[in-house]
Amino acid sequence: MWPNISAAPFLLTGFPGLEAAHHWISIPFFAVYFSLLLGNGTLLYLIKDNHSLHEPMYYFLAMLAGTDLMVTLITMPTVMGVLWLNNREINQGACFLQAYFIHSFSIVESGVLLAMAYDRFIAICIPLRYNSILTNSQVMKVGLGVLMRGFLSVLPPIMPLYFFPYCHSHVLSHAFCLHQDVMKLACADITFNRVYPIILVALTFFLDALIIVFSYVLILKTVMGIASGEERAKALNTCVSHISCVLGFYITIIGLTFIHRFGKHVPHAVHITMSYFYFLFPHS
Repeated sequence: MWPNISAAPFLLTGFPGLEAAHHWISIPFFAVYFSLLLGNGTLLYLIKDNHSLHEPMYYFLAMLAGTDLMVTLITMPTVMGVLWLNNREINQGACFLQAYFIHSFSIVESGVLLAMAYDRFIAICIPLRYNSILTNSQVMKVGLGVLMRGFLSVLPPIMPLYFFPYCHSHVLSHAFCLHQDVMKLACADITFNRVYPIILVALTFFLDALIIVFSYVLILKTVMGIASGEERAKALNTCVSHISCVLGFYITIIGLTFIHRFGKHVPHAVHITMSYFYFLFPHS
């Protein structure tokens, strides 16, 4: 069976009921997008240019900034196209590709946050072995593993989208394509596409979050055993930014997952607001 490449395009949606105000809404969106591009781009340049920052912690931070930058570049064209030009059409191939990269980079981001927790665990709990464990080659292997997990694990639910017939409404609920949004429009058996993402979320986001929590329990136990109050504060300060990233990422992504799967009676505005919050506010 060949992909259904000649099918009608999907229609993206901005803010239902606020179409007349889309031009005004686009102003803060553009400002946030510009700040994300500038902020993450500057961070990547500083880490690359400053040799004192060529350490595992900053390599992982660069991966996080790069991931945020890619998500911005993937979502920005369609979001601004809808808000600025009312350009709602997107062909199916481009839509599926956008969904693939959005979901892949979400899993990559979760993996990077897990790697950052591992970095903090080694640095605080077994500092004397830090340089021997987190060598440059080891960091590269971790980074490659994180990327492969993200890009390979999302292929199984995305590939069937190319072959499904779409005879329902072609209107999507966001200004970008998401797998869970597209699959609902298919006139086919989507059991696999409903079940697989739940398992994937459990084995990536939920499992990563649990491991991160466990690592911080061990970190906190180690920190509390430090005699000097000043040293305790210094150790905890190195974790604060990572903890804030973790909370912002997992609370939003897990909340979105539950709403999309089980929140049939949740107002549509909540779906949209949480989605835009996740994609607009950086975690780096």
